[in-house]
Amino acid sequence: MQNEWITSNPGVLGGKPVIRGTRVSVAFVLKLLSAGWTMDQIMENYPHLTKEGILSALEYASRVLDGQWVVPVREEKP
Repeated sequence: MQNEWITSNPGVLGGKPVIRGTRVSVAFVLKLLSAGWTMDQIMENYPHLTKEGILSALEYASRVLDGQWVVPVREEKP
């Protein structure tokens, strides 16, 4: 299933996935959310973003990660 809100164009941010109609990357949205921003705060500070676009960024990231092997960030000591 294709995500209609996420696009990639080599001429925009070097081809990084962005929210359609913006220059806001999926990675940037994820960084804001991981820093504790709410969707309302993101939309207030970036009024060209919508709830649908932000949720689509999360869905896109989930689908990308679901298809990849995940390497632990830090190895646990026995």
